[in-house]
Amino acid sequence: MPTPPWYRSEHPVPAFAPGVPVPPGHGSGERQPHGRGRLRALVAVLCLVLGLGLLGGAAAGSLLGGEAGAESAAEVMYEQGGARWRTAPVDAIFPPALRGDGAGPGGADRTWRRIAVAPDSGCAGAFDPLLAKALAPVGCARLLRATYADATTTSVTTVGLLVTKADAGQMGALQRRFEDEGLSERRDLLPRPYAAKDTAAAGFGDAQRASWQIKIRTDTPVVLYAVTGFADGRKAADPQPAIRAVTPGATSVAAQAGLGHDAKGVCEQVEHAFVKGVKKAAEEASK
Repeated sequence: MPTPPWYRSEHPVPAFAPGVPVPPGHGSGERQPHGRGRLRALVAVLCLVLGLGLLGGAAAGSLLGGEAGAESAAEVMYEQGGARWRTAPVDAIFPPALRGDGAGPGGADRTWRRIAVAPDSGCAGAFDPLLAKALAPVGCARLLRATYADATTTSVTTVGLLVTKADAGQMGALQRRFEDEGLSERRDLLPRPYAAKDTAAAGFGDAQRASWQIKIRTDTPVVLYAVTGFADGRKAADPQPAIRAVTPGATSVAAQAGLGHDAKGVCEQVEHAFVKGVKKAAEEASK
């Protein structure tokens, strides 16, 4: 390890000058003068101090290097999360099929198949007005959406990834606000479905929304959400957030029909695929 600049002496300890007589006893067993002894003692102490300083500096450098490396990795992860919509294929963000082991009512397995993918777009009209207002502080760089149907095509679920313009601090502030104010559970702050024509979701409109989930991440600039309804177009009179609809003993239509499980399961499966891809991209970018 190179010697740090602050350990380099600009004034090294001087040797004896040429032609200067050697003091009596130098190089022999005779007792040295007090001045010469003090000089040697001073040199020894200085060497000891410098040696300890170098060791301490190396240890501190190692610790600081580790912290800097961790911060750098987090920054790369965040950047890759914001850029993934440009670089990843559709199937990597919205897999054609999702499987949720134990994700259904009573721990039953669930599967969902993708039936439509929306063109990437801005966020206009994608959320109820109050939800759009709540999300406004982090901005909208891009919105990605897809709709899935369960194995029996009884329910349909739109899942979305809002790629924001915010930094990690702003995402953290948004996450805290949603948690503190319970914004993810308010019925007047719902995401809207993607009702693709000529699919089982063609009749999936605002009135059919029965359950939903919203999740804000802070390690990537992404807000994930899912909203679920019946595929036959029936209206939902008592919409319930997924976190409550999956609670044992819940009696809402969303809970009894497993729509809360669909919203939660699809959102989490898409999130898992997205984060896995971002981590892999970050690792490759760091090599």
